[in-house]
Amino acid sequence: MPTTNSLALPIVNGKRSRTVKFQTLGCKVNQYETQSIRERFLKHGFREVFVKKHSDICLINTCTVTAVADQKSRSIISRCINENPNALVIVTGCMVKNDSQALARIKGVDLIISKSFFADDGVSSFCGHTRAFLKIQDGCNNFCSYCKVPLVRGASRSKPLLEVVREALALAKNGFQEIVLTGICLGSYGKDLLACQSLVDVLKAMEKISGISRIRLSSIEAGDITDGLINYMASSKKLCRHLHIPIQSGDDAILNKMKRRYTRRYYLKLIKRIKDKIPGISITTDCLVGFPGETEDNFQNTLKLLNQIKPLKTHIFPYSNREGTFASKDLRQLLNPAVIRTRISKLKKAADKAATLYKTKYLGKKMDVLFEGLAKDRVGYWEGYTDNYIRVMHQSGRVLKNRLLTLRLASICQDYMVAKKG
Repeated sequence: MPTTNSLALPIVNGKRSRTVKFQTLGCKVNQYETQSIRERFLKHGFREVFVKKHSDICLINTCTVTAVADQKSRSIISRCINENPNALVIVTGCMVKNDSQALARIKGVDLIISKSFFADDGVSSFCGHTRAFLKIQDGCNNFCSYCKVPLVRGASRSKPLLEVVREALALAKNGFQEIVLTGICLGSYGKDLLACQSLVDVLKAMEKISGISRIRLSSIEAGDITDGLINYMASSKKLCRHLHIPIQSGDDAILNKMKRRYTRRYYLKLIKRIKDKIPGISITTDCLVGFPGETEDNFQNTLKLLNQIKPLKTHIFPYSNREGTFASKDLRQLLNPAVIRTRISKLKKAADKAATLYKTKYLGKKMDVLFEGLAKDRVGYWEGYTDNYIRVMHQSGRVLKNRLLTLRLASICQDYMVAKKG
């Protein structure tokens, strides 16, 4: 499989290639990394084209967090090859670390490049987004028993604070009002730096940047939420009242098997402490259903916990067996897929009810909404988010992209609220 050591313009069909197309799968960190790669290509004279247009180069940034992610990555690769038969096809991302040989067997893949080749030069913009993602940390030291991420991302490492500020300043200068701080294990920021710095230090530095109206945390583990972070969030004028804190399971026995570093009781007390200190804060979360050996009683404990914390949004996903993880060593306890589907359905009903209960508290209230673009769900409507992450739609004939408006939340419709003036 050919490799490359520079971004000199490749020759395709006897001519220097000038156009490039990007496809990104997976998390906010992957999206950030694609943006960083994009900016390098553009600086070297390339022009970006989008989905339905042919390009000289197709770069696919893969995800491998689940078996479904693997399948989607392969599917996107195949589609790019079919739609751009003469293109140079480059594959990078998390799948490359452990699955490069399998990727190399896909006819039409020209280059497989590890993440380390694309040095993190930072970003100054964010294509197609109003909110900009800013990666401040990579890697993970937790090694949850079901998770492949530490195997492909490596140990936790933090971006120096001065570099974070430099990128945030560039993004603010280019008109991005909301910055979403992201990382593989965001709460571990600073633990590997010689200077004793923490996530709160990053927030304090960013709060001083003119032009940034909002700072949002992407996802943070329960064990990484300190009193210092809670207190800062309660007093900050820019930090969004929203925390995404994965549950995964509400049962202590399953949490122990998952090698999660908290108990059900700890999680509940943490959420109560956060809500008492920060009125109106929204909690969003992840739940993993069907972990090997999960009984109906184990599952019911997760259902009860979800009903107790009442999250605004819950990402529910089935257990995915990942080769190389601790949980993959004993396949005898894998659950019947039909059982998993039934449990997911029950959990989804509870999650939808919790979301409606949270949003009901804001009916008739005025909220600041940062609009991101035209809504796909409703013609003539613009879509955006409140600081506490309520998805909002508002009908307007004006261009509202990247505008921050104060509106009244008038009604609840499916997974969003409709806002009106006055």
